[in-house]
Amino acid sequence: MRGLSDDVPGVAERLRLATREALTALIDTAIERKVDLVVIAGDLYDGDWRDYQTGVFFVRQMHRLAAAAIPVYLIHGNHDAQNQMTRSLSLPDNVHVFSHEAAETKIIDGLDVALHGTSYAERAVTDNLVPGYPAPIAGAFNIGVLHTGLGGRGGHANYAPCSLDELTAKGYDYWALGHVHGAEVLAEHPHVVFSGNLQGRSIRETGAKSAYEVVVEDGRVAELRPIYCDVARWAESGVDVSAADDFNDVIAAMRLAIETGADAVDGRLLAIRLRLTGTTALHDSLAAAPERLLAEARAAASGLSSTPVYVEKVKQATEPELDATTRRERQDALGEMQRLLDEATNDPDIRAMIEKDIRRLAERLPHEIREHADDALLRAAIDGDTATLIDGAGDYLLSRLAADESAP
Repeated sequence: MRGLSDDVPGVAERLRLATREALTALIDTAIERKVDLVVIAGDLYDGDWRDYQTGVFFVRQMHRLAAAAIPVYLIHGNHDAQNQMTRSLSLPDNVHVFSHEAAETKIIDGLDVALHGTSYAERAVTDNLVPGYPAPIAGAFNIGVLHTGLGGRGGHANYAPCSLDELTAKGYDYWALGHVHGAEVLAEHPHVVFSGNLQGRSIRETGAKSAYEVVVEDGRVAELRPIYCDVARWAESGVDVSAADDFNDVIAAMRLAIETGADAVDGRLLAIRLRLTGTTALHDSLAAAPERLLAEARAAASGLSSTPVYVEKVKQATEPELDATTRRERQDALGEMQRLLDEATNDPDIRAMIEKDIRRLAERLPHEIREHADDALLRAAIDGDTATLIDGAGDYLLSRLAADESAP
């Protein structure tokens, strides 16, 4: 999970456990519905384990399926590729992991089902794997299990690139795809399906998360039934504060957005980001008080009795009533600051100095932060976008100055 803060320890801890609880929910449902098999299409783990408890937990869940006589067929993707995992535990006999050396076929006796799949040998697989998948087995329901970017859908890296036409032409009855975190049915007859992940892990993965129960009758897919496994749900809500007269009005608007979000998650834990919008005279005082905004939002969330809520962030996206042109013409400290910032944006020496200093800091950031940063200024620093950095820093300085001048 990403974007968590220990400022709300109880809720943050529940979020950290959400991915495991989501898997438990899937296993519970599989046993309850007496499914014939479970398919996992890669990225079971996100790289190496911090300790063996991750593996122990998964093995325990697989033993539960074994006790119910439910087989599991899985492949490894880019995050849990053969060369990524430095720890491993023995899996029970009901679990088959497809080879990373070449695509292979597994036939389930008594079900007339054939599964075809291959695991990643390394993290970055740039070859099209589909041509190497075996021909369909006549008289069987053929399932292809593949971890692919399918052209870079959803902004994901285009690993194991292939086309939808290649998949539908293969002759299989169902393609179970992994890698893309959003659920999507790309084709029917044959079905080509991304189930997405079981549990959203950051604000980039909003909305319901699920697996699919695939109902097969007479050798054809009769129905796809979503199984909502997520125990926590991420959401982003816009909060229009253009009509707010003071901070209390802003707090009331945030509280309403939180309550509305909580009503929509069916009792799950809600992890929400609030985005303040609108043109308002409060712009400067809001921009100058990010800590207070977050604290007030979390206090409002703590007052809900029915649904646990974690306010991940409050983003300031309002517009000032006083535009840059008007500020520039003022003969006071605010006007002088605006003019200095205008000059800085176009000064090559200042830009070079900022680029040098910021680049040095950005290069020291951990890979995870560099890859997943969604804060606009942090993203600009990582990408070397000096103009955005100057504009963003300037807006903050101007807001602080204006807020200080207007304070009683």
